Amino acid sequence: MPWPWLEGLPSSTTLLKGLTFVSDTFYDYKNLWRGLTAMFPFVGWSMKNGCSESSRLVLFYWGELRVQMGLWIRNVMQASFGQVPVEVFEKGDDGPYCFEKAVVMRHNVGEMGKQRKLQVSDLLRCKAREFCGINPAGRGKEVNVRGQPSIRLTLLMRRGSRSFKDPTAGINVFSRRCAMVDGYMLEVVQSEDLNFYDPVKLMTNTDILPSPHGAQLTNMLFMDRNSSIMEFFPKGWLKLARVGQNVYHWMADQSSMKHRCAQWGPHTEKECPDPTKQLECFLLYKDGQLGHNETYFAEWARTVLKQASKNKLSKVLRDIQMLACAN
Repeated sequence: MPWPWLEGLPSSTTLLKGLTFVSDTFYDYKNLWRGLTAMFPFVGWSMKNGCSESSRLVLFYWGELRVQMGLWIRNVMQASFGQVPVEVFEKGDDGPYCFEKAVVMRHNVGEMGKQRKLQVSDLLRCKAREFCGINPAGRGKEVNVRGQPSIRLTLLMRRGSRSFKDPTAGINVFSRRCAMVDGYMLEVVQSEDLNFYDPVKLMTNTDILPSPHGAQLTNMLFMDRNSSIMEFFPKGWLKLARVGQNVYHWMADQSSMKHRCAQWGPHTEKECPDPTKQLECFLLYKDGQLGHNETYFAEWARTVLKQASKNKLSKVLRDIQMLACAN
């Protein structure tokens, strides 16, 4: 219950002035996707309240105080609100703390409406590009000498868990497909080697993003609407991962992007000895490496490239028609 007068606070009280965002969630703040889903509601609230900016963040994870957040989500928040420190409560237990104003969120992005999630995605994308000095002017209008749209495909790789067992084979499938049509451009990037600026610039210029399931896929946030996502899973995820396998499908949907199905890799080093023990089996397969069926893989790549090219061509033609009408 708020105190009616500042004079009514105990003398040992520390008053934290301004607006405080208090997050109490079951997601941590270091993983890219989890941190983003925890911060999404605050951006949505700010948009509904005159773009109010917070003086600080107070973070709880399962009721326990956290005094750090990952660099990626910290940069996203800085791009939107400026420097927003995470409160560390330096006085410890020496007297109570009171907030002058506070917004408390105990839910994540899942409780937001679809239209609001789309608005927040658009705002965060715009703010991140502005923060990194990236001007997307002209994006979506590139065409080759035949008037066909240019398609940029970025294969975002990862090391360790859920990495490709044979990355060269996967790269070669996309490389061959892109070489078949003028205007298709392939870039292969290692996600662990990127700073915050790199994926913002990279995703701004990406039409199709194939990548293994993992936090690096959160960078789809910086892609344009109607871009395409291709996601890879290790064996076992389709039957055992339940809703966890859908998180980037949901993210693509809330950002108005196209999640072009997903491939579950057939490769595995070990087989689950007792398929009836689903949790044990999932933990065995969860971080396995990715294999691929080259025939299926090549057809999947061909289909997605064709769909992306068709969508982009439609956009180019609409832009030309609008320009002609304006003149």
